[in-house]
Amino acid sequence: MLRAPFWRAVTALAVIAISLILALVSAPRLGLDLRGGTQLVFETRDSPTVKADSAATDRALDVLRQRADALGVVDPTLVRSGERRIIVELPGVLDPRQAAEVIGRTAQLAFHPVLGDEGDVRDENGGQLRLGPAAITGDGIADAVEQSDPQRGPGWWVSIDFRDAGAWQRMSGAAACEPVGDPKRRIAIVLDDEVISSPPLDPSVPCRTGIPGGSADITGSFTHGEARDLAVLIKGGALPVPLTIVEQRTVGPTLGAAAIDASAKAAIAGLVLTAAFIVAVYRISGLLSTLALACYGLISYAALVAMGATFTLPGLAGFVLAIGMAIDANVLVFERAREEYDQGRRGLKAALERGFRNAWSAIADSNVTTLIAAGLLFWLASGPVKGFGVTLAVGVLASLVSAMLITRVLAHAVIGRVGPRLSGLGSPGAVRTWLTRRNPQLMKARRLWLAVAGTLVAVAVAGLLARGLNFGVEFTGGRLVEFATGKPLSADVARQAVSRAGFPSAVVQASGDGVTVRAGGLGLDDVARIEQELERQAGEVTKRSEEFVGPSLGQELRRNALIALGVAVSMQLAYLAVRFRWTFGAAAVLALLVDVTVVAGMFAWLGKPVDGIFLAAMLTIVGYSVNDKVVVFDRVRELWSSRRPFVTAVNSAILQTMPRTVNTGLGALFILLALMAFGGDSLRDFALALVTGIVTGTLSSAFVAGPLAVWLARYDRKPPPGPPVKRRRVSGAVV
Repeated sequence: MLRAPFWRAVTALAVIAISLILALVSAPRLGLDLRGGTQLVFETRDSPTVKADSAATDRALDVLRQRADALGVVDPTLVRSGERRIIVELPGVLDPRQAAEVIGRTAQLAFHPVLGDEGDVRDENGGQLRLGPAAITGDGIADAVEQSDPQRGPGWWVSIDFRDAGAWQRMSGAAACEPVGDPKRRIAIVLDDEVISSPPLDPSVPCRTGIPGGSADITGSFTHGEARDLAVLIKGGALPVPLTIVEQRTVGPTLGAAAIDASAKAAIAGLVLTAAFIVAVYRISGLLSTLALACYGLISYAALVAMGATFTLPGLAGFVLAIGMAIDANVLVFERAREEYDQGRRGLKAALERGFRNAWSAIADSNVTTLIAAGLLFWLASGPVKGFGVTLAVGVLASLVSAMLITRVLAHAVIGRVGPRLSGLGSPGAVRTWLTRRNPQLMKARRLWLAVAGTLVAVAVAGLLARGLNFGVEFTGGRLVEFATGKPLSADVARQAVSRAGFPSAVVQASGDGVTVRAGGLGLDDVARIEQELERQAGEVTKRSEEFVGPSLGQELRRNALIALGVAVSMQLAYLAVRFRWTFGAAAVLALLVDVTVVAGMFAWLGKPVDGIFLAAMLTIVGYSVNDKVVVFDRVRELWSSRRPFVTAVNSAILQTMPRTVNTGLGALFILLALMAFGGDSLRDFALALVTGIVTGTLSSAFVAGPLAVWLARYDRKPPPGPPVKRRRVSGAVV
């Protein structure tokens, strides 16, 4: 009978082979923040005759898709989000004014008979018209195309084909009965309550016979672009319900290329630093885990491209961050194997197998908490932050495969054939040796640690109250535009230029060759005016990125952010209460609140922007912090019994898990420092939040969660667990 290691090896090879094939045959799908383009989020509104439900939104989505296809946009993406929202991604379209005008215009087209020249409707030349009821609506249009003919003179026109040739013939025949020159001989073509053309019928059109064939031309001295846009609107048809833009993002292609380059550098630098650190600490075992880590990257990438996931800038940050977190499972296994070997009761190979078995509980619990945070990001976040949640979840699952399968197969093949020292598992390590020799009694000063934590929380709360959080447009609503200038501008000069454009109260920031403008009532035409004013001061000015969020959507996103954090904390408490004791869960969540408050307070004091990227960082901190505390309390549960005081078990658990905590934290910090070094401003803020969260989360596990668990234990009436019972093997026949 074949042994389990053989099947593990076969499974590992199959996973790697499938991942390699998927990575080679599937191309990654880049988000607009990486390849450049415009994203529009429309919200349908009720009309006097139609309710904006999911069915009406689906019909509107079909119309928008026809318009995007007619515009010639390469690989547009249009999806419905919820019941009343439509997300439109237009790669390569960098003019949001054109995109919003052509894609989202209601375009209610109608052909009206003219009843006279004394009315309240202006024609295309400014004259007065009185119109009759619409004889043909946009639904009666079969096709529309822009045309030009040098023999007919300069300019373009739009040729229309009608579905009901008889309706057009009757309408034109009735108008042809009026005398030449009479206003009633004209036919008004109305688009969105505006007369775009009201040409008179040619004198050759006979009375009551009209124009046969079901076709007509709209003239009006159009340029080629105007004729093409009008043809797109007419051919796409009328939207069943009005649309309102609630969010818009535009990213230039150079910014996307720079983001990809920065993320690639951060991934390579972080991977090299993490690999060098792990190999230095765990020698051969560390080298094997590094090979498994490379396989982890391949598996994660293959899974994402197979799912058709869109790679966004936050998603790349999540992918890079997951590299550092993926090493955590390996560190847990190796530290448990070191403990088993140090006890001297078994050989190196048996100690490693025992390490895999004993570490599984903590690995499973900690990864579940991270998956909870990733799921909340996907459920409650929007836009690119959703991609971060997907990437983080895939990374967690891939890290389990990497550590518990691939690392195990490689270690089984190598460990036992090398000496204990070279394996990296034969010595307890410098951190564990120092802790064993000193044996510090951390819990004796638990009141001091809680006082220090309380002071940090008070400083953070003071920052929140005194300065408040600098919410970005994603949560407040408004427009944020980033310009690249030909020469550096000071903040004062840039503010004066924006003020001359009509926005003296806008928030203006200048750094290097970039100027950022944020304001609530900033329209698309206003952005063009600001760009012109900046060009007078800085020469050539190009728009790097643009982001607009409507006030209703901003309130919704802000509400969802608070809900996400509240649900995350509640779910962590519920999970920990089920897996451990309620006192453990309460201690972990209270320590977690300390971590979150400290990070939020630091951003308040520094005036850093709080946006979707910050939300992703905070939920990642929630997952990482609880992950760390799960490892500690899992060891407390293992050490505590009726023969050992609880405070002693907590102190021993903290000391025994400290090597894992230090090594895992350093692995993640290498990645984050690489992001801070190579990433842009948003990635630097993301990395800064995570560095602060990881440091405070690591310290709070020992100096906040531990003392709180000891304090809460007095309210826990459940008796301590008894010592584990060893099963005895009984041999013999069963009769």
